[in-house]
Amino acid sequence: MTVELTPTRSVDELAPIGLAELVERAELLTRVDRKYVLPIHLLDTLLAALPADAQVLEIEGRRRFGYRSTYLDTPDHQSYLVAGRGHRQRWKVRSRTYLDTRDSWLEVKTRTSRGHNLKQRIPHPDAEVNGGLTVEGHQFAAGIIGRSTSALRPVIVTAYQRTTLFLPQSSSRVTIDVDLGWTSLASGRDLDRPSLAIVETKTGSTPSEMDRLLWRHGHRPIRISKYGVGMAALHPDLPRLKWHRTLHQHLGVHRAA
Repeated sequence: MTVELTPTRSVDELAPIGLAELVERAELLTRVDRKYVLPIHLLDTLLAALPADAQVLEIEGRRRFGYRSTYLDTPDHQSYLVAGRGHRQRWKVRSRTYLDTRDSWLEVKTRTSRGHNLKQRIPHPDAEVNGGLTVEGHQFAAGIIGRSTSALRPVIVTAYQRTTLFLPQSSSRVTIDVDLGWTSLASGRDLDRPSLAIVETKTGSTPSEMDRLLWRHGHRPIRISKYGVGMAALHPDLPRLKWHRTLHQHLGVHRAA
């Protein structure tokens, strides 16, 4: 059962931390990720219960930032299927654009032998706008996943607004994503969930203060991938695999959106 908290502060009242300091203290490219889906109205109550030394990423006076991610996959959806079936050698390729600065990167996520997520990236234009990967992008991705990437093409776009917290006691990061939206590039169909937030903790081997706070108040980590749930929701021909419960119980997608 979820226990309600009494809100005493908002994200605007947290102390700021700059990007350079955040990267230095908690870059965590190799990490354990735990994800939670919450009603957006619970965010202030969670922020109120965080340790007093919690900080929020602030850049040029902004504390919320727009993200756009374009995911790439093969025509037979190899990335989606290996992830959904829990293969140890799963991989994900996406371009990510930071809408406030227009900076854009190609990111490749894989799993380490210890089950941690490893993210590697290089500067790269938005894959949808570019019509796919550049030559350098193909070489970079192929070198990481150990296979040809010639068949990869953009399949889905996600967009959201993100706030990032730093928790000094555990040297961990917390991202809070709102204004969630997905668009299939094959069908043009959309999925929007403005009433929900995705909270993700990014830690070393030790759970963060946010994890323990969520656990105490009845929230448990769930299986969710923005790419996975978006593809499953917007492509009814695909099996829902490990995301079926999340789609039904947390996103309210009971059939093709």
